[in-house]
Amino acid sequence: MSAVSVESGVAEVPDGVGGAQPVGAFFERMPFGRAHVMIALALFMAFVVESWEQLALVYVSADLGDALAIDEGRIGWVLSAVALGMIPGSLVWGPVADRIGRRAVCLWSLGSYGVVALASAFSPNFATLMAGRVLSGIALAGIYTITFPYFMELLPSGIRGRAAVYLSIGWPVGVLAAVGVTQALSGTGWHVVAIASALAGLWVFAIRAWVPESPYWLAGRGRHAEAREVLLGLGVEVPEGTVFAVVEPERAGNPLALLRGRLLRITVLMLVVNFAFNWGYWGLQTWLPTLLQEKGLSMSSSLGFVALSALFMIPGYVSASYLTGRFGRKKVFLPYVGAAAVSGVAFAYSGSLTELYLANFALSFFSLGAWGVWNTWNGEFYPTALRGTGYSWATAAQLLSTSVAPSVVGYLLARATGFESTVLFITAFLVVALVVAVPLPETEGRELE
Repeated sequence: MSAVSVESGVAEVPDGVGGAQPVGAFFERMPFGRAHVMIALALFMAFVVESWEQLALVYVSADLGDALAIDEGRIGWVLSAVALGMIPGSLVWGPVADRIGRRAVCLWSLGSYGVVALASAFSPNFATLMAGRVLSGIALAGIYTITFPYFMELLPSGIRGRAAVYLSIGWPVGVLAAVGVTQALSGTGWHVVAIASALAGLWVFAIRAWVPESPYWLAGRGRHAEAREVLLGLGVEVPEGTVFAVVEPERAGNPLALLRGRLLRITVLMLVVNFAFNWGYWGLQTWLPTLLQEKGLSMSSSLGFVALSALFMIPGYVSASYLTGRFGRKKVFLPYVGAAAVSGVAFAYSGSLTELYLANFALSFFSLGAWGVWNTWNGEFYPTALRGTGYSWATAAQLLSTSVAPSVVGYLLARATGFESTVLFITAFLVVALVVAVPLPETEGRELE
């Protein structure tokens, strides 16, 4: 049987229809169509919003400090506040997504984020702003946690890895938007930048219109007719009355299931990689403008440097997307993280502006290419009924790192540790991520459970 009908362009039914069919079997034969393009656009922009929210105030931190009369230490806490809120938020939203669905979590999360973020933009003092940004983080954590697992559960198996890496390009696009918009609005004050961030919550209407519920999740909850309707909309023929077979643990969204049997080892390794890898990236990016000023660049030049670095992330993602489709997750992730660590050392010891640019561009290329692969790989370790929960733990580990790294690096800078020592300290975490990822299993070519 051919995988796709030439005349209709619609995938044929998997062989052996009659008994219960694995949901993944239909994705093996699914063509990539317009519905997938709209899904990709909707979730891509959601990832842009996530990147934007975590970075926008970084580039107006000086104005924020002046307006609220706070020092660098408190500015660091404001910059970390969203991530602090996202830690408990992700641990709640992930299991909720396994129980009530991916789509419902995305809608409630992004919608509530817009409301809370708008209110926090009018904070009169440090304490109020901290509380508002923590609550914004709790709200935003839902869509941040579930975007990649959700996307992968809607993609044809043959392009799942490559397409999910492309979704990661939303991060540098968000960085570029944060740099561009904050520069354009910098004269109007941090309040206006915060309001612009809150308006991104309106994107919830696009997700509601274009993104269906995951057929994997629907089938796992026994909603076979609804799963069939979604699969039909994604371009694959499914006979009426089809019953789907799924791998179901004892209870969907049960966090303790991540610590049992074969999943225990994977969970522990996954958590360490997420924490260390994120520290190696975020610890540098948060303070990059300040570090560059230590090397003699002005604030304007530093932001231009950040923008160019973000541009170099994009070919990193593209190359990683191509290579993971050919060689798998592991054989791309490990070399890219290794190359990122080498680039970090070169950045630390750069003796000229040219060397500084080249080393940081290489660091951006390889670290973000590796992130694209990791976002995909990380989402394939767990079965559907635990995928949201597993990804929520991964997200919490990343966000714990995101919360702690700016303060620790800020402490080192305040103690005049120096450019080289600070960058080397940050880069050491990339080496940890590389070593710990080695025992993780390859998932390329596997059906989602």
